[in-house]
Amino acid sequence: MLNKHAAFVYVMIMVSASDRNMKNVELSSIGAIVKHLPIFADYDVARLTETAAACADTLAGPRGLDTALDSVANSLPRHLRETAYALALEIAAVDLRVKPAELKILKIIRERLEVDHATADALEKSILVRYVAD
Repeated sequence: MLNKHAAFVYVMIMVSASDRNMKNVELSSIGAIVKHLPIFADYDVARLTETAAACADTLAGPRGLDTALDSVANSLPRHLRETAYALALEIAAVDLRVKPAELKILKIIRERLEVDHATADALEKSILVRYVAD
C-alpha cells in the first residue's frame, strides 16, 4: 500500500507519462507541487525521484496501469481521492494543451477513484479558469 504522498505522485506521473512524452514543464510542475502544496508539508521531497521511479517500474510491469491505479485507489481515503484528481488535472493542463491520451487517463483516474461527476466538473472548471491563456 502506498502512503498518500506516493499515491499523489503516482497519479501525477501517470498523467505526465500518458502520452509517452514526459515534458520538462510537467516534471517541473510535479516538483513545484510537491515542494509547495500544504498536503505535501510532511513529505520528504528528496524521495520524489525514488517515488517517481517506483511508479515508472509499476507502469512498465504486467498490468502496469491497472496495478498503479489499484495501488492509488486502495491507498487513499475518499476525501483525498478528489485531491488526487485535482493534481492529475494540474499536470494535464500545465502545458496549456490537454492531449487525447491525457483526456483518456484523466477519465480512467476519475472513474477508478470514484470522483463524482459534480465534483469532477467543478475541479475541471477550476483548471480551465486558472489556465486560460487569454
